Amino acid sequence: MASQVEDLTPTADRVLLRRMDTEKEMTAGGIIIPDNAQETGDAAEVVAIGPGAPTEGKPGERDPMDVAIGDTVLINKYAGTEIEAGGLTYLVVKEKDILARVE
Repeated sequence: MASQVEDLTPTADRVLLRRMDTEKEMTAGGIIIPDNAQETGDAAEVVAIGPGAPTEGKPGERDPMDVAIGDTVLINKYAGTEIEAGGLTYLVVKEKDILARVE
């Protein structure tokens, strides 16, 4: 399976995500709220996926992943671990932290 981030390959049922850009918020008075004061968005793009969790009771088999590279997904707000690679920030989450796929 090809990944857009060649240095990073998630393990088991983990998924590598890139958060979707959010628009800059501005108050009614015209003050722009800095990025670090805004809440992070819940939408992200799937950049890489692991091979799936091992299937219980079936050695050598893995459960298939429900997402694919390029999917847009909604995630739990505080899910995952942020990592930096190649000057970009990514988020690694378990598949169970993905709430939905955006069609």
